[in-house]
Amino acid sequence: MALCLGIDTSNYTTSVALFDGVSGYNLGRLLDVPEGALGLRQSDALFQHVKHLPEIFAALRAEGRLDGCIAAVGASTKPRWVEGSYMPCFLAGESQGRGIADTLGVPFFPCAHQQGHIAAAAWSAGRPDLLDRPHLAWHLSGGTTELLYVQPDGVSVWAQKLGGTSDISAGQLIDRTGQLLGLPFPAGKALDGLYGQADVCQNYTVKINDLTFSLSGMENKVRELVERGTPPANVARFVVDTVVKAVLRTTDKALDQYPGLPVLCSGGVASNSALRAALRDAVFAPPQYSTDNALGVAILARRALTGGSRL
Repeated sequence: MALCLGIDTSNYTTSVALFDGVSGYNLGRLLDVPEGALGLRQSDALFQHVKHLPEIFAALRAEGRLDGCIAAVGASTKPRWVEGSYMPCFLAGESQGRGIADTLGVPFFPCAHQQGHIAAAAWSAGRPDLLDRPHLAWHLSGGTTELLYVQPDGVSVWAQKLGGTSDISAGQLIDRTGQLLGLPFPAGKALDGLYGQADVCQNYTVKINDLTFSLSGMENKVRELVERGTPPANVARFVVDTVVKAVLRTTDKALDQYPGLPVLCSGGVASNSALRAALRDAVFAPPQYSTDNALGVAILARRALTGGSRL
């Protein structure tokens, strides 16, 4: 069966995926972030992607994953599919993807990182039908907290921002909390682990205006808690519960405007267990496909190759 190859080079992960219309496989590697740092400069991220991609392809070859016929190549070329959206780190995946496609004589299909997240989440959750119908989607990651109205756009998906944060993302708040607590970056998994150890349940109610809310003030509140000697588990629960409550309330408000639409959650923050428990009716990808990955890129390449919704 012909394979479609997908490449994604975000500011956090280098990943390559293969999709044959039935099954998919993703191999990724987190970028190396210096201890105590909150992410990387674009130049450093781009340099690491250039180094990591040949290593990932070599590993795929060693696993026998590249033995089939590659019929198309896709890559995420920008953060969002809107005019002016640009990050240099995506040049690494795009340049290699175009080079591979030209070498093999197969088509190259660009997409946005956000579109890939939506496709990977829908497919891995067992809901590929969402790619062919309107729905609401949360993109909750280290750099993005956006509530989207998603609808089919030919063989891809088009996403319109409805709301989310007006300043720092949920992932940034979580990572900055992790830095204050001395946790490794990215801090989502560590905060999730601390959450269940908390002996105090409290949160801060953020104000929501037109499906938009602010999290920047929370960073100062977290700093105050840490400076007062609040146990790390209680700090973790305070932050997670605040984020979860804001997402849940915003979702409910959006469903008042768009009743009956399914809600899909993607992005690394969507791996959080408390969020999954709170949004019981939402569609969540398995944790390994919530974080940055290239599977959605490969899925969209397959859809573009076949010319329609059938994978």
